[in-house]
Amino acid sequence: MTDTTTSADDTGARPLSEPARPFSAFERLVAWRYLRARRKEAFISVIAGFSFVGIMLGVATLIIVMAVMNGFRTQLIDRILGVNGHMIVQPIDQPFNDYAELARKFSAVDGVVEAIPLVEGQTLASGQGGAGTGAYVRGIRADDLEQLKMVSGNIQTGDLVGFATGEGVALGSRMAESLGLSVGDTITLIAPDGDVTPFGTTPRVKGYPVSAIFEVGMSEYDATIIYMPLEEAQLYFNSEGTVQSIEIMIDNPDNVDEMRGRIEAAAGRQIFITDWRQRNRTFFNALQVERNVMFLILTLIILVAALNIVSGLIMLVKDKGRDIAILRTMGATSSSIMRIFFMTGAAIGVAGTFAGFLLGVIVCLNIESIRQFFSWVSGTVIFDPELYFLSQLPADMETGETLTVLFVALGLSFIATLIPSWRASRLDPVQALRYE
Repeated sequence: MTDTTTSADDTGARPLSEPARPFSAFERLVAWRYLRARRKEAFISVIAGFSFVGIMLGVATLIIVMAVMNGFRTQLIDRILGVNGHMIVQPIDQPFNDYAELARKFSAVDGVVEAIPLVEGQTLASGQGGAGTGAYVRGIRADDLEQLKMVSGNIQTGDLVGFATGEGVALGSRMAESLGLSVGDTITLIAPDGDVTPFGTTPRVKGYPVSAIFEVGMSEYDATIIYMPLEEAQLYFNSEGTVQSIEIMIDNPDNVDEMRGRIEAAAGRQIFITDWRQRNRTFFNALQVERNVMFLILTLIILVAALNIVSGLIMLVKDKGRDIAILRTMGATSSSIMRIFFMTGAAIGVAGTFAGFLLGVIVCLNIESIRQFFSWVSGTVIFDPELYFLSQLPADMETGETLTVLFVALGLSFIATLIPSWRASRLDPVQALRYE
């Protein structure tokens, strides 16, 4: 008679007396069954759903906000450094009447991209219809203005031909709009320090044709700056033959400290040097503080969602007390029970984290379109350029920062599952069955 019985080894099944391997298929199966909603566990499933949604929104919000703040800072730095010099050199003992020679010396220093002599001053600008606004005039050589790609590469209308011949000025798009000016029109500039007469100093009033209108994308610059040929600016501001400062562009803006000594040596005279960090320290420090505070505040959203995982798992452990007891009597170890509930809670955290990551990436890639849509729906201007300096809402996701958000979310989710899982593993099967 043929023996038709099949041993456990023949089928590949594991005897109940043999302990399960860590995170085995059996443990994953039980954990998955506990995640599935049943009628009597509907409330627990609702809590799990809220935990998932909370972690997803927390991660997505944190990624989006940090990306927007990074983009805001990056765009501001690019525009500030694209218009202004990285280092500003000013005279101490004598005026810069040899500015052309000094500019050549600075340009020859290793690491210096360009040295730009400047004459600057405040004026009142008026256009068509007598409208007026404050303006900041920067006298600059035509070749140097051509090298400022943030300006010369963003000319909306006109060109720099008239500027190069000394017959025109270039102004920002917002100023042109507020004064009602276009290329070919005349802008009138009024300076308080004009000609000296027997009756006192009279304001200097002079008109200049508009040869170019630019837009750098930073409202403060587009609404206030006027570029004027250097020779004309020297005449206008009574600075014939001299400049007020020389702005230096370097290849790496973060190397201003090590470049300071080279610039002083090249000058061969007493000079006063300031850099872009000193001039914008308060502004960028405020941005950094706001960025750190926002990270801490938004992390609390993920923490609250993780606490929801704790409450949901505690209720699930209480509801599954009889199941735990049966599994223990069938040979499941306390470690196995702990891993089952750990996987149940961790699955919610992992799924919510990666869903939030995906949502955050999608929003960051389409942030400007989303802003325009909500502006259209609400009928209001969201992210007003007049308040935030930039004409578009930027988003710049940094890999290291995004990974930090993911690790924080996953870490909080895993930590949240430890206590309920440990309580489940310590459940006495005898007591659990007695009171069922």
